[in-house]
Amino acid sequence: MTTDALNALANTFAFGPGFKFGTKDLDKFFVGFDEPFNKLAKLHDEVAKNIPNYPPYNIKKVDDNKYVVELAVAGFGKSDVEITFEDGKLIVAGKTADDNENENFIYKGIANRAFARTFVLNDQVEIQNAEMLNGMLKIFLERIIPEHKKAKKIEINEKPAKSKSSGIKPMGELLMEDPQDRDL
Repeated sequence: MTTDALNALANTFAFGPGFKFGTKDLDKFFVGFDEPFNKLAKLHDEVAKNIPNYPPYNIKKVDDNKYVVELAVAGFGKSDVEITFEDGKLIVAGKTADDNENENFIYKGIANRAFARTFVLNDQVEIQNAEMLNGMLKIFLERIIPEHKKAKKIEINEKPAKSKSSGIKPMGELLMEDPQDRDL
């Protein structure tokens, strides 16, 4: 099957096998999102080259706007782990001391190697805190939504109908008049 056929198939069946198309196809649905889509495509290309699997991690949604990233970092102390935030990326890196090089292992099943784990955060997500307990590193995140981006209800005002020269007043004006002042 040719690439054109795969693209046609992907357009027919949403996100099916052989999924690949440019952001131009999405423009009719997502106006002004070309930059985030390009960032996602670039990130996908970078991550797909070398998918890390160490250390294992969880991402929990605690609340509507609160998240916790948990990393299993058994064997690492607080001084061995560094958390940084740069260019919208949360980077957790662990370094090890090579104390065990001269030891004579019969079997070595415990991973004692350096690592770097990267998480891309939305512009609205802020790192609140981090703590380590019993080999579990927890990083607390919160999505802060600015007031101008929060959902709001827009009131629809009713424009009063124009009165003709026949002397008919709009309902609002009638309600505001004192009935005793009317000419009958």
